[in-house]
Amino acid sequence: MAILADIALCRARLAQGETGCLVRVAGTRGSAPRRAGAWMAVFAQALVGTIGGGRLEYEALIEARAWLAQGAPAGALPGTRDVPLGPSLGQCCGGRVALAFEPLALARLSELEQAALAVLVPVGLFGGGHVGRALVDVLVGLPFDVHWMDSRDDVFGLSAADAAVAAMPPNLHCEFSDPVEAGVGHLPPGSHVLVMSYSHAEDFEVVMACLDRRRRRADLPFVGLIGSRSKWATFAGRLRRRGYSEEEIAGVTCPIGVAGIQGKEPEVIAVAVAAQLLQAISGSVPPAG
Repeated sequence: MAILADIALCRARLAQGETGCLVRVAGTRGSAPRRAGAWMAVFAQALVGTIGGGRLEYEALIEARAWLAQGAPAGALPGTRDVPLGPSLGQCCGGRVALAFEPLALARLSELEQAALAVLVPVGLFGGGHVGRALVDVLVGLPFDVHWMDSRDDVFGLSAADAAVAAMPPNLHCEFSDPVEAGVGHLPPGSHVLVMSYSHAEDFEVVMACLDRRRRRADLPFVGLIGSRSKWATFAGRLRRRGYSEEEIAGVTCPIGVAGIQGKEPEVIAVAVAAQLLQAISGSVPPAG
């Protein structure tokens, strides 16, 4: 999630002795560019995050940097300021935004991180191939907690390098699972599952494990399988012969990705699949199949 990367950048700057000003959207009325909770951290020579851009952000940036230029004197920040988004700002949103100014502190960054982690949606991604890697690059910048699984113990390129593990974002978990379908049982409740392993045999086993878990717990709201319609026709036939109902089979989405996006490059597929997941968590995903 981008906000987690922003928090890491802010921590690094504070560790280097920089002083920062945190500007948060404390509340809104009417139309506004960002919701309450959005924030930016202002440093003398850097800006991390955003409260929506435009004149609102520009003026808040000027105010925060003026405080920094004065040596960050105690009590000089305005606290919370109510800002009308009208002709005076040259913004046509028409609402009002309450901006809260405060010195940037490590404790506040920890609070922002915990709040961000608390709203992440779990994703189980099975497969560390080219598409899986491209998809991880996209998903870690979005509101997802990614559990990335593969049956090949060297696929993540981590080996024993502690530095590589430490560099992973907090919303990415690389997990070796052999057999790979065993990982389905370890997914958090509410996980959205994407199946794209290196073999059709593994794909089929993971799909069956997902359907079995749905029978027991009904806590996997989205199960998507990479592949063509012919691949899915073959899988559906095999699932019927294994005793799965038409309703259960129809609950698997294949092919995956929003319709209308052309291209088979891993990066293109990744964007299409990520967009479909965002639709799913907002309740607007089209029917499976």
